[in-house]
Amino acid sequence: MRRIEYNKLVRDRIPEIIASDGKACVTEILPDERYLEMLDAKLAEELSEYQESHSLEELADLLEVLRAVMKARGWTWEELERVRSDKAAKRGGFEKRILLKEVIES
Repeated sequence: MRRIEYNKLVRDRIPEIIASDGKACVTEILPDERYLEMLDAKLAEELSEYQESHSLEELADLLEVLRAVMKARGWTWEELERVRSDKAAKRGGFEKRILLKEVIES
């Protein structure tokens, strides 16, 4: 018998998928504080995977984790979009591709 330890947050259907492959797994339902910690770790993991691959699939995974973070913190997609929009109105977006190289103070 071979055991592989993961200790990472996974999508809801992963235990079911593992079982359908004839394997068993050990899981735990996380309390709120630990869930938020693991979501933050998952966010970093998914960002890293996207940065390596630049794939749409990894970007979708990143978005799924963002949605979970928002829900876990009691925020809505609409609230996030409002904050994003307000910030863009005040400071702009990234469409102009501006690289700030330095600031000179007199």
